[in-house]
Amino acid sequence: MSAKYTSWASSPSARSTMQGNRRRDTKPELAVRRLVHAQGLRYRVDVRPIPDLNRRADLVFTRARVAVMIDGCYWHGCPDHGTRAKTNDEYWSAKIARNVERDRETNQLLSEAGWVVVRAWEHEDPALVCSRIVASVRART
Repeated sequence: MSAKYTSWASSPSARSTMQGNRRRDTKPELAVRRLVHAQGLRYRVDVRPIPDLNRRADLVFTRARVAVMIDGCYWHGCPDHGTRAKTNDEYWSAKIARNVERDRETNQLLSEAGWVVVRAWEHEDPALVCSRIVASVRART
């Protein structure tokens, strides 16, 4: 490739920050997974609950048909902790709005397919999130 590569990011630091964001194994997710595992429940990590649907859940309990998503406050538009971008706000506001809409659609599609969806925010107490997950899974097994 002879042409110079141009990044989509507004600055090198923005690019670095974006590259550092993880799709799985975030701190809030790991905290919840540890607690759920300690309760004796086993799950799959970062998989599609419905193979033909290009949507992944953080924890999937296939037999109970429970899908768990632990959403980041910024990326999923938390009403309490979501913030606005300092640069390129128009782009990021639209992106986050699309994420919120996709989350709603995912909930609906999974529910219609017989799944229970448990959504949690990254700022929630992992023990309380664990309790909700355990109750949902045990109610369905």
